[in-house]
Amino acid sequence: MGTKTLSLVLVCLFLFPSCATLFKGNSSKLDLNSDPQGADIYVNGNLMGKTPVRIKLESKLTYSIEFRKEGFSTKTVNIQNHVGAGWIILDILGGLLPIIVDAATGAWYDLDQKNVNAILEKQQIK
Repeated sequence: MGTKTLSLVLVCLFLFPSCATLFKGNSSKLDLNSDPQGADIYVNGNLMGKTPVRIKLESKLTYSIEFRKEGFSTKTVNIQNHVGAGWIILDILGGLLPIIVDAATGAWYDLDQKNVNAILEKQQIK
């Protein structure tokens, strides 16, 4: 472990009550793109814009992302989250308060993807 990393860990342990909340926050940015571009983006059923777009989502939740464009089949991508083990270890070393704060805010979590590139298929004319 380098000197800078060790210093950051020590500062985190002794000065801040919850590492993940302060250093990472409880949201993640997700870049969405499609081929062809200009697809409507629906996140859990809510229209969020057109591709390409960057959106900010709460890390503690999971999401269903739909790419919709007239003349093309809808593409659905599920975004999951996971707990960052490093944050939990630092919080445990820091005591009970960091655990409570990071667990309550969801700052322990990260989304399993940072970028989604959907290739939309043309609908077949019947």
